[in-house]
Amino acid sequence: MAQDQTDDPARAAPVRLAFRVAYLGSRFYGSQLQAAQRTVEGEFIAACQRLGLFSDWRRAGFLSAGRTDRGVHAYGQVVAFSTSSPDRAAMAINAQLPPDCWCTGVSCVPDQFNPRYDAVSRTYRYYFPGVFPEQESMQRAARAFLGEHNFTSFARVKGKNPWRRILAIAVDTHEGMTCIEVRAESFLWHQVRCMASALAAVGSGEEEESFIGDLLGAAAERPLQPAPAEGLVLWETDCGLCWQPLTAGERSTEFLDHLNRHHLLMGRICTALLSAHPEG
Repeated sequence: MAQDQTDDPARAAPVRLAFRVAYLGSRFYGSQLQAAQRTVEGEFIAACQRLGLFSDWRRAGFLSAGRTDRGVHAYGQVVAFSTSSPDRAAMAINAQLPPDCWCTGVSCVPDQFNPRYDAVSRTYRYYFPGVFPEQESMQRAARAFLGEHNFTSFARVKGKNPWRRILAIAVDTHEGMTCIEVRAESFLWHQVRCMASALAAVGSGEEEESFIGDLLGAAAERPLQPAPAEGLVLWETDCGLCWQPLTAGERSTEFLDHLNRHHLLMGRICTALLSAHPEG
């Protein structure tokens, strides 16, 4: 892989690093680099350039494990690049990243490491507010996804192989939310969001438990509408790495705290507005 090098013989040899990256996707136009839009890769590359970690991201071999769509969040995205300043990268990257993007771990990797092709599995979580009335039916229906299936009815295939192997899936509740966690070797575009949408139909009682198996057995009469992007989190990308933990910067922790308080306040205001009765 080409490296970002200079002609200075005293310069240290480049070291390849992998970073585990978390971000809130609400203000990003997806993760993949785009010239005219704010993206995770764009902000990450800019932060690296400000730190002098590399000048040309292509020569540094900057790569991500995969793309996430606009509005999708991550805890376990993985990026990798080569740099002659690995210590500076690990110590200062979170100070340069914007508050809605931060690194949670770093690892030294082989020169040829590619986070996309070296990933053995990916885990997503989809969160719904509240608990579904048919939660147990939803849990049983989810088991139909296990194993290898044709996901034509659950994804935007666009000429790709529609067969995917689901390694694990679970439906659980966390702090008043329903969480669907699914792990696979790889996913198709919108696959997890369509799987979540189908399971929500079972959990709400709109569809029977057999709905999932029926869709896996034949193409749907009409395309499933994917669940909203805001509920989806890329939770883990398993590249078989041992991570040295990194702490989110102060700007990120303050930003998350402010966002949390803002949404708690807005939730209470919305409840008050809906429950208010005009006099007279």
